[in-house]
Amino acid sequence: MSIIATIMNTATGAPIQKMTFGRMPKPYSSFNLETGELVTAERIDIGKPAHGRFVAPVSIWVTPKTKA
Repeated sequence: MSIIATIMNTATGAPIQKMTFGRMPKPYSSFNLETGELVTAERIDIGKPAHGRFVAPVSIWVTPKTKA
């Protein structure tokens, strides 16, 4: 089962993009955004699933060098 995460900007708090991972990423793991920029996961938040749902929202916080 793949993980669908929202990539969030730590500076602005705004979502950057949605991304699919094969397994749960670890903090401080690196990956490329759609723009091709290499970023490092600073914080990973896992929320509560909605009532009657199985999928929990996942947010990965990164600081991009360019303005997103």
